[in-house]
Amino acid sequence: MPNVVLVTGVGRFLGGYLASRLAVDPGIDRVLGVDTVAPPRDLLRRMGRAEFVRADIRNPLIAKIITSAKVDTVVHTSMSSQGATARADMKEMNVIGTMQLLAACQQSSWIRKIVVKSTSAVYGVSPRDPAIFTEDMEPKELPSSGYAKDAVEIEEYVRGFARRRPDVDITTLRFTDLVGPRIDDMITRYFGLPVIPTVLGYDARLQMLHSEDALTVLERSVVDDVPGVFNVGGDGILMLSQAIRRAGRVSVPVPGLAVSSLKSALGGMQNYALPSGWMQFLNFGRVVDTTKMRKRFDFEPRWTTRQAFDDFVNGRGLRPWLSHEQVTSVEHGVNDAVARIHRGRNNA
Repeated sequence: MPNVVLVTGVGRFLGGYLASRLAVDPGIDRVLGVDTVAPPRDLLRRMGRAEFVRADIRNPLIAKIITSAKVDTVVHTSMSSQGATARADMKEMNVIGTMQLLAACQQSSWIRKIVVKSTSAVYGVSPRDPAIFTEDMEPKELPSSGYAKDAVEIEEYVRGFARRRPDVDITTLRFTDLVGPRIDDMITRYFGLPVIPTVLGYDARLQMLHSEDALTVLERSVVDDVPGVFNVGGDGILMLSQAIRRAGRVSVPVPGLAVSSLKSALGGMQNYALPSGWMQFLNFGRVVDTTKMRKRFDFEPRWTTRQAFDDFVNGRGLRPWLSHEQVTSVEHGVNDAVARIHRGRNNA
């Protein structure tokens, strides 16, 4: 059982609610929550005796916090896939922040355990992918951009730390896409669009994880000794077309080259642009094997992929946004965008 736990990223859902769970555990003496912004007021109340520390993990001063508080367990949840900030800023927070955090941990003689929230996106996306990824498989094509590329680099730094500090237990959790009524992320925003662009001729396989199951696995990683790399996801899959129908949305299949132009075609109805790394994902999707998680954690996710997605849909109250006439108008806009792309290619 840890004595002093530091959780990064407490200004967002996973970090904040994990800190609140750990704060009610009488076996843990102290819980510190670190972020550059304070948690929302209701989340701060839920955190109870957990102490919020406004700090930037990119700053070497994080080492002073870890050492002075005699932190023995660090839970790194602050890696972000959000596209609201510039890509350079997101990469700096994800990669440079992790490097500084690990450097701080390496300097401390108190550290005994590190838990890292990672993502199944480290497996990349390729038409040559296996039907199911296990933890020991390498990607057929390494991610070349975005959050997935950050996660690959982060895991490399974590492995380097493990070689330098073999006395520290490290648990790396590769979450599939998180969904839930309170999750605001790339995939939940995607399914919140009134008209959902898909890649013509493809129907991606989706595996999702309910946010409450993610919190349970994180909590167990802290209170139990379960070192290793683990895929974490719900049972079963949803095809992209099935998920769109269950969300009451309208699918607009377009040629792959036109996906990046869909923001203007959607008429500005939602401030959303598809990240470049999602092109391949919309083609194929990704499914991982979770046998190792179930055996080592003795844990069965409460929600299947389908149940987790339905809880997200119901919790958000998603309903069809557009009338038939509006759908027709958007389809015309998409067709015009595709035509402009083809004319541009022919004139080049």
